Amino acid sequence: MVTSGLDASGLTLLRLEPAVTANQQPARATVFASEDGIDKLRQKVTDFRDKNRTKKDGTKGRPYNADLAQSIGAIVEAGLRALWRSPNQKFPGGNDSRPWEIWLDKIAAAGFIAGAPEYGVVINSDRLEFPEDIVVIGTATSEALVLAVRRLGGVRALAAPTITADYFDALDIEEQVGWVDDVVGRTTFNGGADTNYITLLDRGVSRAHPLISPALAVADRHAAEPAWGLDDTVGHGTQLAGLALFGDLTVAVQSMNHIQVRHRLESAKIIPDAGHNPHHLLGVVTRKGINAAEATGDRRRTFTMASSTQDDTPHDGAPTSWSSEVDQLTSGASGDKKIKRLFLVSAGNTNQNQFGNHDYLAVCDHPDNEVESPAQAWNAICVGAYTEKNVLPEGEVGVPLAPAGDLAPSSRTASWSSHWPLKPDVVFEGGNWLVDGAPPPMKHPALSLLTTDHQYPQRAFTTTGETSGATALAARAVTEIWLDYPDLWPETIRALFVSSARWTSRMKSHLPADPAKGDYAPLFKRYGYGVPDLDRARRSASNALTLIVQDTIKPYRKADRPSAQHVHNEMKVFQLPWPVSELRKLVHAPVSLRVALSTFIDPNPSEPARGSKFRYASHNLRFKLNRPNENQVAFLARISKAAEQPDGPAIEEDDNWTFGRNRRDVGSLHIDELVCPASDLARRNLIAVHPVAGWWKTKTIHNPKDITARFTLIVEIDAGETNAELYAEVQAAIELLNVVGNVV
Repeated sequence: MVTSGLDASGLTLLRLEPAVTANQQPARATVFASEDGIDKLRQKVTDFRDKNRTKKDGTKGRPYNADLAQSIGAIVEAGLRALWRSPNQKFPGGNDSRPWEIWLDKIAAAGFIAGAPEYGVVINSDRLEFPEDIVVIGTATSEALVLAVRRLGGVRALAAPTITADYFDALDIEEQVGWVDDVVGRTTFNGGADTNYITLLDRGVSRAHPLISPALAVADRHAAEPAWGLDDTVGHGTQLAGLALFGDLTVAVQSMNHIQVRHRLESAKIIPDAGHNPHHLLGVVTRKGINAAEATGDRRRTFTMASSTQDDTPHDGAPTSWSSEVDQLTSGASGDKKIKRLFLVSAGNTNQNQFGNHDYLAVCDHPDNEVESPAQAWNAICVGAYTEKNVLPEGEVGVPLAPAGDLAPSSRTASWSSHWPLKPDVVFEGGNWLVDGAPPPMKHPALSLLTTDHQYPQRAFTTTGETSGATALAARAVTEIWLDYPDLWPETIRALFVSSARWTSRMKSHLPADPAKGDYAPLFKRYGYGVPDLDRARRSASNALTLIVQDTIKPYRKADRPSAQHVHNEMKVFQLPWPVSELRKLVHAPVSLRVALSTFIDPNPSEPARGSKFRYASHNLRFKLNRPNENQVAFLARISKAAEQPDGPAIEEDDNWTFGRNRRDVGSLHIDELVCPASDLARRNLIAVHPVAGWWKTKTIHNPKDITARFTLIVEIDAGETNAELYAEVQAAIELLNVVGNVV
């Protein structure tokens, strides 16, 4: 078979099976053909039939495209089996939803991964990268997958998923060490003096492991109490360390690529080897661990704590002493150094003995499984768990409990009333459970994350997961963003990270066809804003424009009458440098706008304040966008009215925000989005940040005008597939956001 003509002109040669002479089996070529490629191939065959070349002497020569056409016996439409690279007997029968190993062309991979969910193909976030291919796991029926392959292209081959975490976990130590040595040989640890650190507030970390020691200096291990040892005698901290450096090692071990670890680790032990901390000291020991780490010097730190307590349950989202101290530490009100801090905390884990073999979401949603303290802290990023782990070893009995892309069974949820913060903020991979016979479902290594074992050199690998593993993965991801933007504030990094999150197609399947604002409540309580996307967080491309402002505000001042309560002092109004001409060209094309407002509040957890978000937070900020054709005077008048009745009746029902104020205006991180015609957005060019009530506004503050609060505002326009050069028009005006003025 002549294949040169099958890998050009809109045709991509995916696979070639040579002829087998012994049984007269002809050669077979599997080709992906675009619509244009089909037309060109048809024309080549037609030209072979109808046209002949002319020899030099003017006589009739061979037909056009003779080599290609004469070597082809038949052309038929290919099915998925034509792409199958595993043994034929492993090709799945039936049309059940199942995991597939999908080999993608590197150039086309991003397009397939982005478009596959529209066809019912759920793509796992793990990636294996080879010189010419990217390999992912996709879960789909055969019918859904074949439609995605034909419509999207880019699929070079399909195979049966094979190696999972349990394979490496079950190896003997000699084989494990061989895999470790391979990873070490492909890894560059290049965190310099000005790099970022993930500071694990846990049970200590073992430095004996070769995958950890290059990133964790001897001097960077600390303990809240000087008498405590620094080693990890339980294993939890070392498991988190491996994930915080490499992510799920199942991917790193199988990859052939070079690995670059740009950040470093610190360990601050806050849990003793024996016994436990008294409940009333949980906040104190957290502060001591942070103080011990920060005594080494100023660094950009991502504080990561995968520890929580049931002792405060049920708290119904209200602050506790531990969550309040976490809020103080993040805001800079507590700690030896009065600085803002980026802080991640796990949502806490469910008890698998509460579960049957079905309807696990009802158990996770039950008030008994509310997010544990201190994860309800306003300023911290609370991390829950979802899962894409649904591949079991061949011959394994049982089925995964959670479907791919949905909540991990181990993850707790927010059962509380809407006036406390939305928690969790985001979700990351936390593994799945196995249903095999009578309840309860059980953990399984194949449905878990592969990481480092604290017993090295006796053991090199182990498996972990749940919200602890998810929190370590989140710490790695958010630190990657901060490494790219080292000058941004912790409040800004939090907003970029959380605002980049989206719900998976499986999560969104729990919504009705035309959801109202209230229909989103179950999704927020389970998944927060969803799964963060690092590329989205970094991106400011031609059709997705992200604008960032870091600013300060003095929210309150004394009233003119001495006996009166303090009043609102100022609001910040920004004129958005919209690409007006490009938006007008799009006319009625839908454009999405996503806004995030982030600030760190100082907490006041006194008993009278426990029932009010306005008395717990030092200050509360809100954002407002002007309506089409609403001028600045009318806009400011509307905001002033809203600021005076922050918890009153909704006054923006016609503003088309997706989530609405009941979901948005809680906590210290507010995110919402709207979709409107591009021409309407062109006329909505003012956004304001204004204060509402907070305890700084009370008369206990002598002179509130002396107090300044920092905030970050992030605005993103996304025109989707529309060809609009949005970024080009605003490049001259991209010095953050242009401030119209401070309105007193």
